[in-house]
Amino acid sequence: MNNRLLIALPLAAVLSLPMVAQTTSSTQPAATSTDNATGKAPLAPPSREGFWGRINPFARKNYVKRQTEPIRDRVNELDELTSANSKSIKDTDQRAQAGIKLASDKANEADQHAIDAGNKATAAQQSAQQVTTRVQTVETVVSNIDQYKASNQTEIRFRPGQTVLSKNAKDAIDQMATAVKGQRGYIFEVQGFSSGKGQTAITTSQKMAESVVRYLVLTHEIPVYRIYLVGMGNAPAATDDTAKTKHVSGGRVEISLLKNDLEQLASTSTGDQSQQPK
Repeated sequence: MNNRLLIALPLAAVLSLPMVAQTTSSTQPAATSTDNATGKAPLAPPSREGFWGRINPFARKNYVKRQTEPIRDRVNELDELTSANSKSIKDTDQRAQAGIKLASDKANEADQHAIDAGNKATAAQQSAQQVTTRVQTVETVVSNIDQYKASNQTEIRFRPGQTVLSKNAKDAIDQMATAVKGQRGYIFEVQGFSSGKGQTAITTSQKMAESVVRYLVLTHEIPVYRIYLVGMGNAPAATDDTAKTKHVSGGRVEISLLKNDLEQLASTSTGDQSQQPK
């Protein structure tokens, strides 16, 4: 009798274990559909099968497959969701980087436009300043255009009764004429003086002055309109002391090179053109 009781007690305990496990799982609260990443309902607990229920020490391969297949499907869904999230994050990052680069390029372009505008404004200011300087120079030159100033002067001596130029006379004229090659705004003032009296002295002084003019025109190609000739006869020559005058014997011709500011105006114009950008 006692032996049968000892065998029945362990058997009853083993049979009660599935019932206790099923009662415990049924008392746990069910998870809502929002407690998982996929948004689907949580996996339902496996139903009790056979004599052993969930704890089946002799589970077959098909039984294990049925129990793990829902879990494997859910894991695959999570992998796909993770991959989709990663791709979405990558796309968002690329769009953000593209937007940042576009904004940076626009800012750089705006800066370059601002620099170009500043350079153009500076160039315009410099051009305006050059024009102002040019206008002031022209006004000054125009106001003095009819004022000629003595630049160089020489005197040619003639023997009494002679009107032919000597070698020394030609050398002196050559030196003066060479200095005005290619220039503008100048005239030669040629005054002849001769000893003697009356019309004879005037005629002689005129011939001496004409010989100088003829040499300037034929040898150095000085335009005739740039030469002013006058025969002074026996008019007295002015000395350093303007209060006194003296008469000279023999014949002589005074050659004076007079210039105005026209050449300065031409030089200024050439300088302005060379400074203009090409």
